[in-house]
Amino acid sequence: MDSIATCVLAALLLGACPAGSAPAEPAPDEQIAVERTGDSVTFAIIGDFGFAGEPAADVSKLVHGWTPELILTTGDNNYNDGAAATIDANIGQYYHDFIAPYSGKYGDGAKDNRFFPALGNHDWRTTDLKPHTDYFVLPGNERFYTVSWGPVDVFVVDSDPHEPAGITSDSPQAKWLELTMRAADGPWKLVIMHHPPYSSGDHGSSEALRWPYAEWGATAVIAGHDHHYERLEIDGTLYFVNGLGGNPNRYAVGEPIAGSAFHYNADHGAMRVYADAQGIVFEFIDRAGTTIDTVSRKRGD
Repeated sequence: MDSIATCVLAALLLGACPAGSAPAEPAPDEQIAVERTGDSVTFAIIGDFGFAGEPAADVSKLVHGWTPELILTTGDNNYNDGAAATIDANIGQYYHDFIAPYSGKYGDGAKDNRFFPALGNHDWRTTDLKPHTDYFVLPGNERFYTVSWGPVDVFVVDSDPHEPAGITSDSPQAKWLELTMRAADGPWKLVIMHHPPYSSGDHGSSEALRWPYAEWGATAVIAGHDHHYERLEIDGTLYFVNGLGGNPNRYAVGEPIAGSAFHYNADHGAMRVYADAQGIVFEFIDRAGTTIDTVSRKRGD
């Protein structure tokens, strides 16, 4: 990342650059990204999972069976109201071994954090996100941030209207996303959020989130909110709805919107993603272990 981009990012997240001096990298406790090296990576993406019960437990067992290097979420991590009283049962009970530091009651945490959640509307039902920010230690401002792991750059966006940096395409958050995506040099760039820009489901599309992701370099945009799975292709970019991670209330899918290629709501499950320098594969697998959908991209496609 060049110094100008670093300065702008620091200004958006942390405050202005020092006047009359060269822009500096943020201090370690103000980091904008987590970085891990490696030639390939396998990871899981779970959505709308934070509801303690059999579906969430089954999806957790499924995901653990993949031995993923990290877990991403598309939000609604802690039903119903994002409360401190429920967060450990809804999250730590199933994923404590991916969380660092972890201080809940369900066992040992991870040595290094490998759990990276996006915020959902149910997580925002607290007045100040304190249960969430107390529970996790995440990069940047803990609401939107980047994670680079091997060949994949992940950009976690806060799509909720409560986000102080805004959710429209001309908002400070969108400017942050554009700068960080353009500066990232990995082969695969994934945007993770809660509210889907495109969905055939119950809540439907969130048109305010239709930012120019492809122009900024996105390989795929993955969201939740609607409790079904859907794969769409819009102007050559993959979009996913991934909301079957544990909430027992699965949603019906209506008339497929333009670009919808596949949808499913028969059972709970999660996405498994494998990536190396040459290709990336997205799968949706139900809690019985059946692969429901697969799509891949090769470098240069």
